[in-house]
Amino acid sequence: MSRSMLKFLIFDLDETLYPRGAGLMQEIGVRINRYLIENLQLPADQAQELRKRYYNQHGTALRGLVVERPDVDPEAYLHYVHDLRLADYIGPQPALGDMLRSIPLTKVIFTNATVEHARNVLNVIGIADQFADIIDVRRVGYVSKPDPRAYEQLLDIIGARGDECILIEDAVRNLLPAKALGMTTILVDSDDCAEVDYCVPDILAVKDVIEREMERRRDGETEG
Repeated sequence: MSRSMLKFLIFDLDETLYPRGAGLMQEIGVRINRYLIENLQLPADQAQELRKRYYNQHGTALRGLVVERPDVDPEAYLHYVHDLRLADYIGPQPALGDMLRSIPLTKVIFTNATVEHARNVLNVIGIADQFADIIDVRRVGYVSKPDPRAYEQLLDIIGARGDECILIEDAVRNLLPAKALGMTTILVDSDDCAEVDYCVPDILAVKDVIEREMERRRDGETEG
């Protein structure tokens, strides 16, 4: 039995649509530590350990705070950690815009950040017009990837089955729940390829993979 035709390209945002070496996420990490130090009154080493535990146990520091520290305002946290001048880290990517325009599928952002941060990033890169929707952490009830519930809510929001979607991510652990739901998975800028469908060296390389996957499914429909 052939798989469904592809309908959606779902992109992670940070370090997927721009290079890991840009330094933006590293600076966000600095601000997460600073937030924990200032708001939980922790020494720097304890803040770093808490952030690591939250990441391993809950997916993100935000999710750890939501679960374990209900006194913390998630909106205040999100505003603080994303309060950066993006142009210091990233810039226009016209080649990426050309690539996205050339792929005839609906494109969606799926991020653990906020819609405001996502829009700002997309505007700086110059590709905001290419995305039909942004599914941010608020729209999935502050549940973070890689919690499977976030992916289930994503599919409900966009009205799709897993096998109608491709997810493009820079982190293996964020692809595995998607694969379990039937999504095709593409890992960007990593050699940890054993458990995903495709690996590519950078975001521009996803076009060939997507076109091959689309052709494979068209051939399957013809054979069926």
